[in-house]
Amino acid sequence: MPPSPSPRWWTFGLLNVAVIAVVSLSGWYLLADPRTSPLGIYPLPFNTALFWALMFVVWLGFNLEMSWFSRLPQPLCGIAFTAATIGGGVAVTWLLSRGLGSVNPDFDPSGPLGVSAYFVAALFVLFGFSTYIMSVVNWGQWPVAGAMTGQPYVGLGSIALLMVPTILLWAVLGIPAVAHPESAVMGVPTLLGWYYSLIIAIVLTGVVGENWPWRLAGTGARLALAATAGNVVLGTVLYVGLREVAHLLVGSTNAAALGAGINLYPAELGVCWVVWMILWANVFGNKPVGLGDAASLAIRAVVTFALACGTFVAYYFVLAEHVLHEPAIAHTSLAGDALGFMDWVALVALLYIVGFGSWGLHAPSADQPTEALPVDHPTAHAAGQN
Repeated sequence: MPPSPSPRWWTFGLLNVAVIAVVSLSGWYLLADPRTSPLGIYPLPFNTALFWALMFVVWLGFNLEMSWFSRLPQPLCGIAFTAATIGGGVAVTWLLSRGLGSVNPDFDPSGPLGVSAYFVAALFVLFGFSTYIMSVVNWGQWPVAGAMTGQPYVGLGSIALLMVPTILLWAVLGIPAVAHPESAVMGVPTLLGWYYSLIIAIVLTGVVGENWPWRLAGTGARLALAATAGNVVLGTVLYVGLREVAHLLVGSTNAAALGAGINLYPAELGVCWVVWMILWANVFGNKPVGLGDAASLAIRAVVTFALACGTFVAYYFVLAEHVLHEPAIAHTSLAGDALGFMDWVALVALLYIVGFGSWGLHAPSADQPTEALPVDHPTAHAAGQN
């Protein structure tokens, strides 16, 4: 019997999107939906456990490159990876709220901050995304990768080394914004909007752009310095631009009602963009290829950003209230919080793509690549596990 024909790159991508959409909606209705879930954990502590699960995906799937999991056959590999990441997210949420919360009221949901204490714990992940993802996609896990070889040693070394700057960022920028706003460097909406824009810059250049233009700086410390400084500058520019785009998409009346809250919306639009960049790089083959770095990155950026804008509008004006049963935002025609549901979609996407290696789907043949990242990148490795 002749082998089944290899699917086109766009067919493979759309099938992945369909699987991720079905699982995301089903899981949402079971775990988080304010109307249908029996757990009653929306939006907190659900979002906190969700963010920490994403942090474990980054640690285990990217910094550690699927060590301890990649030897397992599918779907056992995906099941074990999912259990470890979600279990880790739930465990850290509990430890921070019940353990650290017993000695520090900033983390105690029964204390003066109420459920906002869960958000204090979740903010670590905002800064962790920048340090740990940048370490992989921009720095090549420098300096640890130059000092030792092989996993899990490189991954564990990077995780340990970057814990220090991550905690410092969390302590200086994150915790005061929620727990002690009178002494905070910036308020929560501005902090989330601006800092998430830095993460967008990291994903845009490091994943969609295959580390261009930072890789022109060379390797090692020069590359790390160029990527760090470049992402801060690019992220700040993106923050200003995305705030204006978000203002346009929600409409002037809604923007006026949001007031200073509009500063948050670069992150709300940005998380939609990050989801599509993850999908485009991993299951749509990071098309186009072969047009040159600048042209390829520009087209990928435009396509994924257009998809993000459509998703943002559909979510805030239709899906959040009528499909996901999220509450309306006061004095506006908007509903929901994309940093909740879209991060849930991102988690499901990464679990399916990285953990399960798009298990159950027939990947395109070698002449139709589904992954444009280096072959030793964890997502490229996972895509070969089908």
